[in-house]
Amino acid sequence: MGYPGKKRKSYDTPKHPWQAARMATEVELLKKYGLRNKKELWKAVSILRRYRGDARRILAESAETELTGHLKTESDQILERLRRFSILPSDANIDDILALQTETILERRLQTQVYRLGLARTPKQARQFITHGHIAIDGKKATIPGMLISHTEEMLIDYYGNSPLTGESHPERPAQIASAIAGKEE
Repeated sequence: MGYPGKKRKSYDTPKHPWQAARMATEVELLKKYGLRNKKELWKAVSILRRYRGDARRILAESAETELTGHLKTESDQILERLRRFSILPSDANIDDILALQTETILERRLQTQVYRLGLARTPKQARQFITHGHIAIDGKKATIPGMLISHTEEMLIDYYGNSPLTGESHPERPAQIASAIAGKEE
């Protein structure tokens, strides 16, 4: 079993290390989402793989009959978690998990959400703001760029209170945010 406090690898590497097509798509995703390395991408792939595996197992166990008992409870819990993170729509069922793409997981990362909200100019700058402690969720400092953000937390992302970026004249602050705040004050 091992020591419970020891961190373990939370991702699986690709089975074949040198596949040109897979490597090209990985590099595109790294650039698009501003990921530091492929390990972060592989974590998202592993998260999705676990959800898909659970969905396949539930569907296989309930192939002849309707979902009942613990299978129904387990599928409801999985679907509710994916709905909370806005990975699946509210009317989705267990079959829809199998159609998910890696990009849906990457879109829910804090780093991507900061960039999409316009708090940073690029995904890399969003990562820098997060790791340097300039971003907060509901007033609490968030320093993990790979953190998955729920739909309710998405509305609460802003600059940290003590951050120099809260000043509208900060040079690294994106122009549309500074002008939007200036428009509110007038």
